[in-house]
Amino acid sequence: MNTKLHAICDSQGRPIDFFVSAGQISDYIGARALLSSLPNVKWLLGDRGYDADWFREALQDKGIRACIPGRKQRKTPVKYDKRRYKRRNRIEIMFGRLKDWRRVATRYDRCPKAFFSAIALAALVIYWL
Repeated sequence: MNTKLHAICDSQGRPIDFFVSAGQISDYIGARALLSSLPNVKWLLGDRGYDADWFREALQDKGIRACIPGRKQRKTPVKYDKRRYKRRNRIEIMFGRLKDWRRVATRYDRCPKAFFSAIALAALVIYWL
């Protein structure tokens, strides 16, 4: 019953793509699943859960600069643009607006497909209609 929602958003905070994973699974699984659907952008803002060398290299191969702070356990600190990272609040606002829909916030659906459909419907109505 525990899930994580991974999302790709544009610069205005509108969702472009989603991926739902089990709650106990690492964020790397979501990153790997959404990597192929990344649009052509200059920067990617992500939280500490997406800090991995392989992910940074994959982004660099696509010509995308990563603005992801390093994990606390990292031996060598990673430099990132702190001013640009503050814009990540748009993503958090997007998740908050999705949770305004009671069905999404309380996760009524037991089936992951039905839950994902509710998320997609909420995003469509909130941002694209």
